[in-house]
Amino acid sequence: MDPVAFHVFGLGIRWYGLLITTGMVLGILLALREVRRQGENSDWFLDMVLFAVPAGLLGSRLLFVAFNWPYYSTNLASVLNIREGGLAIHGGVFGGVLAGYLYTRYRKVNFWQWADIAAPSLILAQAIGRWGNYFNEEAYGYPTTGPWAMFIAGEYRHPTFLYESVWNIGVFVLLLWTFRRKKFHGQITALYAIGYSVGRFWIEALRVDSLMVGPLRAAQIVSLLLIGAGIAIYYYQSRPPAMSDPKAVD
Repeated sequence: MDPVAFHVFGLGIRWYGLLITTGMVLGILLALREVRRQGENSDWFLDMVLFAVPAGLLGSRLLFVAFNWPYYSTNLASVLNIREGGLAIHGGVFGGVLAGYLYTRYRKVNFWQWADIAAPSLILAQAIGRWGNYFNEEAYGYPTTGPWAMFIAGEYRHPTFLYESVWNIGVFVLLLWTFRRKKFHGQITALYAIGYSVGRFWIEALRVDSLMVGPLRAAQIVSLLLIGAGIAIYYYQSRPPAMSDPKAVD
Protein backbone atom coordinates (compact mmCIF):
# COMPACT_ATOMS: atom_id res chain seq x y z
CA MET A 1 0.00 0.00 0.00
CA ASP A 2 1.14 3.53 -0.75
CA PRO A 3 1.79 5.22 2.63
CA VAL A 4 0.91 8.59 1.08
CA ALA A 5 -2.84 9.20 0.81
CA PHE A 6 -2.62 12.39 -1.27
CA HIS A 7 -0.52 15.50 -1.82
CA VAL A 8 -1.20 19.10 -0.86
CA PHE A 9 1.05 21.66 -2.58
CA GLY A 10 3.61 18.93 -3.13
CA LEU A 11 3.57 17.76 0.48
CA GLY A 12 2.65 14.11 0.93
CA ILE A 13 -0.14 13.54 3.45
CA ARG A 14 0.38 10.08 4.90
CA TRP A 15 -2.28 7.58 5.89
CA TYR A 16 -0.53 7.18 9.23
CA GLY A 17 -1.08 10.81 10.13
CA LEU A 18 -4.65 10.79 8.84
CA LEU A 19 -5.58 7.74 10.87
CA ILE A 20 -3.97 9.07 14.05
CA THR A 21 -5.78 12.37 13.56
CA THR A 22 -9.09 10.59 12.91
CA GLY A 23 -8.67 8.55 16.07
CA MET A 24 -7.90 11.63 18.14
CA VAL A 25 -10.86 13.59 16.77
CA LEU A 26 -13.32 10.74 17.38
CA GLY A 27 -11.88 10.21 20.84
CA ILE A 28 -12.20 13.89 21.73
CA LEU A 29 -15.82 13.98 20.53
CA LEU A 30 -16.66 10.85 22.53
CA ALA A 31 -15.10 12.23 25.70
CA LEU A 32 -16.73 15.63 25.18
CA ARG A 33 -20.11 13.91 25.03
CA GLU A 34 -19.42 12.21 28.35
CA VAL A 35 -18.21 15.47 29.92
CA ARG A 36 -21.50 17.11 29.00
CA ARG A 37 -23.51 14.09 30.16
CA GLN A 38 -21.89 14.40 33.58
CA GLY A 39 -22.58 18.11 33.68
CA GLU A 40 -18.90 19.01 33.82
CA ASN A 41 -17.25 22.06 32.26
CA SER A 42 -16.68 21.26 28.56
CA ASP A 43 -14.45 24.33 28.12
CA TRP A 44 -12.12 22.97 30.79
CA PHE A 45 -11.99 19.65 28.99
CA LEU A 46 -11.13 21.27 25.65
CA ASP A 47 -8.45 23.36 27.34
CA MET A 48 -6.98 20.17 28.78
CA VAL A 49 -7.00 18.58 25.31
CA LEU A 50 -4.94 21.50 23.98
CA PHE A 51 -2.23 20.55 26.46
CA ALA A 52 -2.60 16.77 26.47
CA VAL A 53 -2.50 16.14 22.70
CA PRO A 54 0.81 17.97 22.01
CA ALA A 55 2.27 16.46 25.20
CA GLY A 56 1.24 13.01 24.02
CA LEU A 57 2.80 13.46 20.60
CA LEU A 58 5.99 14.81 22.13
CA GLY A 59 6.12 11.97 24.65
CA SER A 60 5.60 9.31 22.00
CA ARG A 61 8.43 10.73 19.91
CA LEU A 62 10.85 11.22 22.78
CA LEU A 63 10.36 7.67 24.06
CA PHE A 64 11.02 6.30 20.58
CA VAL A 65 14.14 8.44 20.30
CA ALA A 66 15.31 7.30 23.74
CA PHE A 67 15.04 3.64 22.75
CA ASN A 68 16.95 4.37 19.53
CA TRP A 69 19.48 6.81 20.96
CA PRO A 70 22.57 5.27 19.29
CA TYR A 71 21.12 6.36 15.93
CA TYR A 72 19.69 9.73 16.99
CA SER A 73 22.79 10.71 18.97
CA THR A 74 24.53 11.15 15.63
CA ASN A 75 21.44 12.49 13.84
CA LEU A 76 20.13 15.17 16.19
CA ALA A 77 18.39 17.01 13.35
CA SER A 78 16.02 14.02 13.02
CA VAL A 79 14.96 13.88 16.68
CA LEU A 80 11.74 15.85 16.14
CA ASN A 81 11.17 14.90 12.51
CA ILE A 82 8.16 12.63 12.99
CA ARG A 83 7.58 12.50 9.23
CA GLU A 84 10.41 9.98 9.16
CA GLY A 85 8.30 7.75 11.40
CA GLY A 86 8.88 6.62 14.93
CA LEU A 87 6.24 7.06 17.65
CA ALA A 88 6.06 4.95 20.80
CA ILE A 89 2.46 4.66 22.02
CA HIS A 90 3.47 4.25 25.65
CA GLY A 91 5.32 7.55 25.51
CA GLY A 92 2.20 9.20 24.13
CA VAL A 93 0.10 7.80 26.98
CA PHE A 94 2.60 8.97 29.60
CA GLY A 95 2.89 12.44 28.07
CA GLY A 96 -0.86 12.91 27.81
CA VAL A 97 -1.50 11.61 31.33
CA LEU A 98 1.15 13.91 32.79
CA ALA A 99 -0.36 16.92 31.04
CA GLY A 100 -3.85 15.91 32.19
CA TYR A 101 -2.67 15.44 35.76
CA LEU A 102 -1.01 18.85 35.90
CA TYR A 103 -4.10 20.48 34.39
CA THR A 104 -6.51 18.88 36.86
CA ARG A 105 -4.23 19.93 39.70
CA TYR A 106 -4.37 23.48 38.37
CA ARG A 107 -8.17 23.37 38.18
CA LYS A 108 -8.41 21.58 41.55
CA VAL A 109 -10.66 18.84 40.17
CA ASN A 110 -10.55 15.07 40.65
CA PHE A 111 -7.89 13.68 38.31
CA TRP A 112 -9.30 10.15 38.36
CA GLN A 113 -12.77 11.31 37.34
CA TRP A 114 -11.37 13.03 34.26
CA ALA A 115 -8.97 10.17 33.52
CA ASP A 116 -11.95 7.79 33.48
CA ILE A 117 -13.68 10.03 30.95
CA ALA A 118 -10.61 10.01 28.71
CA ALA A 119 -9.72 6.29 28.93
CA PRO A 120 -12.32 4.89 26.46
CA SER A 121 -11.45 7.64 23.98
CA LEU A 122 -7.75 6.84 24.29
CA ILE A 123 -8.15 3.13 23.55
CA LEU A 124 -10.48 3.92 20.62
CA ALA A 125 -7.88 6.28 19.14
CA GLN A 126 -5.23 3.59 19.55
CA ALA A 127 -7.41 1.03 17.76
CA ILE A 128 -7.85 3.35 14.78
CA GLY A 129 -4.28 4.63 14.73
CA ARG A 130 -2.83 1.10 14.59
CA TRP A 131 -4.01 0.83 10.98
CA GLY A 132 -1.44 3.46 10.10
CA ASN A 133 1.14 0.73 10.66
CA TYR A 134 -0.46 -1.26 7.84
CA PHE A 135 0.15 1.50 5.32
CA ASN A 136 3.70 2.02 6.60
CA GLU A 137 4.39 -1.75 6.54
CA GLU A 138 5.56 -1.76 10.15
CA ALA A 139 4.58 -3.29 13.48
CA TYR A 140 4.22 -6.69 11.83
CA GLY A 141 5.05 -10.15 13.10
CA TYR A 142 6.84 -13.33 12.20
CA PRO A 143 6.00 -15.27 9.04
CA THR A 144 2.95 -17.50 9.38
CA THR A 145 0.85 -19.80 7.20
CA GLY A 146 -2.35 -18.99 9.06
CA PRO A 147 -5.41 -17.93 7.02
CA TRP A 148 -5.29 -14.50 8.70
CA ALA A 149 -1.76 -13.77 7.46
CA MET A 150 -1.07 -10.58 5.49
CA PHE A 151 1.58 -10.14 2.81
CA ILE A 152 3.99 -7.66 4.36
CA ALA A 153 7.68 -7.03 3.67
CA GLY A 154 7.87 -9.84 1.13
CA GLU A 155 6.25 -12.60 3.21
CA TYR A 156 2.94 -13.66 4.73
CA ARG A 157 3.17 -12.55 8.33
CA HIS A 158 1.24 -12.11 11.55
CA PRO A 159 -0.59 -8.77 11.17
CA THR A 160 0.15 -7.74 14.74
CA PHE A 161 -1.21 -4.25 14.13
CA LEU A 162 -4.55 -5.90 13.29
CA TYR A 163 -4.40 -8.07 16.40
CA GLU A 164 -3.85 -5.02 18.57
CA SER A 165 -6.55 -3.01 16.83
CA VAL A 166 -9.12 -5.76 17.40
CA TRP A 167 -7.97 -6.24 20.99
CA ASN A 168 -8.24 -2.51 21.65
CA ILE A 169 -11.78 -2.42 20.27
CA GLY A 170 -12.65 -5.21 22.70
CA VAL A 171 -11.16 -3.20 25.58
CA PHE A 172 -13.07 -0.14 24.35
CA VAL A 173 -16.38 -2.05 24.51
CA LEU A 174 -15.49 -3.34 27.99
CA LEU A 175 -14.74 0.18 29.24
CA LEU A 176 -18.00 1.57 27.87
CA TRP A 177 -19.96 -1.30 29.46
CA THR A 178 -18.22 -0.77 32.79
CA PHE A 179 -18.66 3.01 32.68
CA ARG A 180 -22.41 2.79 33.20
CA ARG A 181 -21.76 0.52 36.20
CA LYS A 182 -18.84 2.48 37.57
CA LYS A 183 -18.46 2.37 41.35
CA PHE A 184 -15.49 4.67 42.00
CA HIS A 185 -13.26 7.19 40.23
CA GLY A 186 -10.21 5.50 38.75
CA GLN A 187 -12.00 2.25 37.95
CA ILE A 188 -12.08 2.83 34.18
CA THR A 189 -8.50 4.08 34.13
CA ALA A 190 -7.32 0.98 35.98
CA LEU A 191 -9.18 -1.34 33.61
CA TYR A 192 -7.68 0.50 30.65
CA ALA A 193 -4.15 0.07 31.99
CA ILE A 194 -4.68 -3.63 32.68
CA GLY A 195 -6.73 -4.49 29.59
CA TYR A 196 -4.56 -2.72 27.06
CA SER A 197 -1.32 -3.94 28.62
CA VAL A 198 -2.34 -7.61 28.74
CA GLY A 199 -3.04 -7.52 25.01
CA ARG A 200 0.07 -5.54 24.20
CA PHE A 201 2.25 -7.96 26.17
CA TRP A 202 1.30 -11.10 24.22
CA ILE A 203 1.00 -9.37 20.84
CA GLU A 204 4.44 -7.81 21.23
CA ALA A 205 5.95 -11.29 21.47
CA LEU A 206 4.92 -11.91 17.84
CA ARG A 207 6.56 -8.77 16.43
CA VAL A 208 9.89 -8.66 14.64
CA ASP A 209 10.47 -4.90 14.83
CA SER A 210 9.99 -4.23 18.54
CA LEU A 211 11.92 -1.55 20.36
CA MET A 212 14.40 -3.33 22.59
CA VAL A 213 16.07 -2.66 25.94
CA GLY A 214 19.05 -4.94 25.76
CA PRO A 215 17.64 -8.45 25.16
CA LEU A 216 14.14 -7.51 26.33
CA ARG A 217 11.21 -6.00 24.47
CA ALA A 218 10.61 -2.51 25.80
CA ALA A 219 6.83 -2.63 25.33
CA GLN A 220 6.54 -5.84 27.32
CA ILE A 221 8.48 -4.35 30.22
CA VAL A 222 6.28 -1.25 30.21
CA SER A 223 3.15 -3.41 29.87
CA LEU A 224 4.03 -5.37 32.99
CA LEU A 225 4.60 -2.13 34.89
CA LEU A 226 1.23 -0.80 33.70
CA ILE A 227 -0.56 -3.99 34.71
CA GLY A 228 0.91 -3.60 38.18
CA ALA A 229 -0.03 0.09 38.24
CA GLY A 230 -3.57 -0.71 37.09
CA ILE A 231 -4.04 -3.29 39.85
CA ALA A 232 -2.70 -0.82 42.42
CA ILE A 233 -5.00 1.96 41.18
CA TYR A 234 -8.01 -0.35 41.28
CA TYR A 235 -7.22 -1.44 44.82
CA TYR A 236 -6.49 1.96 46.31
CA GLN A 237 -9.27 3.84 44.54
CA SER A 238 -11.87 1.23 45.43
CA ARG A 239 -11.25 1.54 49.17
CA PRO A 240 -13.99 3.44 51.01
CA PRO A 241 -12.85 6.86 52.29
CA ALA A 242 -11.87 7.01 55.93
CA MET A 243 -14.93 8.06 57.92
CA SER A 244 -12.72 10.05 60.27
CA ASP A 245 -11.49 12.27 57.47
CA PRO A 246 -14.10 14.96 56.70
CA LYS A 247 -12.23 15.84 53.50
CA ALA A 248 -12.12 12.31 52.15
CA VAL A 249 -13.40 12.07 48.58
CA ASP A 250 -14.12 9.23 46.21
